[in-house]
Amino acid sequence: MISIIKKSSFIIICIFALQSCIIQNSKQENCERIEITVEEIYEGDIKDIAFSDPDGRFFCTKKGLDQGMNNKVLNKKLTLHLAKIITGKLSNHMAQLPLGQEVIYTEFN
Repeated sequence: MISIIKKSSFIIICIFALQSCIIQNSKQENCERIEITVEEIYEGDIKDIAFSDPDGRFFCTKKGLDQGMNNKVLNKKLTLHLAKIITGKLSNHMAQLPLGQEVIYTEFN
């Protein structure tokens, strides 16, 4: 009986932990803007792209290589729109990436 309670508790904790990583709403008003200078660019899975700044922080987005971001943003100062996860904490996921007056990636409708 105790084993079943432990397993059930573990499953419930895992579900809540995974839900806390879900981006709740990728709308512009639910994102926070930060400025970074892109120091390095990394390729992820399925053409995903990640940037790092001089402080060693990482920021990622989906399909970034399709947008040709790697050549456009290296060593540039950018304003990132970062999505918040379901708990309200800021994620490292870029919901929008403007470069000057041009928006080179967006998840906003």
